[in-house]
Amino acid sequence: MRETLTETVHPAAELIRVTKLYRRRHLGKLTVTRGVEDLSLEIRTGEVFGLLGLNGAGKTTAIKLLLGLLFPTEGEARLFHVPLPDRVVMRRVGYLPELPTLYKYLTIGELLQLYGDLSDMPPERIRERLPRIIAELGLEPHQAKHLREYSKGMLQRAGLAQSLLHDPDLLILDEPVSGLDPLGLKEMRQLLLNLNGEGKTIFFSSHIISEAEKICHRVGILHQGRLSRILEKKEWEGRDGHLEKLFLETIHA
Repeated sequence: MRETLTETVHPAAELIRVTKLYRRRHLGKLTVTRGVEDLSLEIRTGEVFGLLGLNGAGKTTAIKLLLGLLFPTEGEARLFHVPLPDRVVMRRVGYLPELPTLYKYLTIGELLQLYGDLSDMPPERIRERLPRIIAELGLEPHQAKHLREYSKGMLQRAGLAQSLLHDPDLLILDEPVSGLDPLGLKEMRQLLLNLNGEGKTIFFSSHIISEAEKICHRVGILHQGRLSRILEKKEWEGRDGHLEKLFLETIHA
């Protein structure tokens, strides 16, 4: 049941003054590396939020903190106002890693069936969702192919399909458009816009600013592990390339 206007709508995801330090010991020497530092970030329910940054800025660390795959050194991560880790609230999340590891000897139907079984989805729910997701992502003509025959763009669709199988409220995508050709970029962009139109909250990381410019309601700029700036769509809308200009100004400041 959707919340009424009189009810409090909590953010879909939050990082509250989070610092993550990586400690590595080699030959008796301890090295401490900062992933993110004092990072506070709020993803509003129903929006498309892009986390932008150069390679090594801390984007993947932030995502893994929100997925409960990493634990903060300091601070707190929440999903739908529930502190992490929490296995129940994670059922409301779909995740696409930057380099999804898919079983390429399977067809898309076999892959989704496997992930549904591993996620303890009821068999009847898998039967209902599987053909719908394949159709929505345009993979019906390729159902008989093994994934090893898929192009990069089709593999991204297959990865997105597994993240959508259980009909999550929040999608967390790590560099979903990385490595795609112009046609693949356009197709992925439209898929994300369609999913947001259906009510999905989308949080993704990227260093491809032109794509964020086209689909995001807000973006955050992460630089050297710190959140430097948050921008609203009205600050770049209608001015092609302006978000890139604001990004470069921010990281050079």
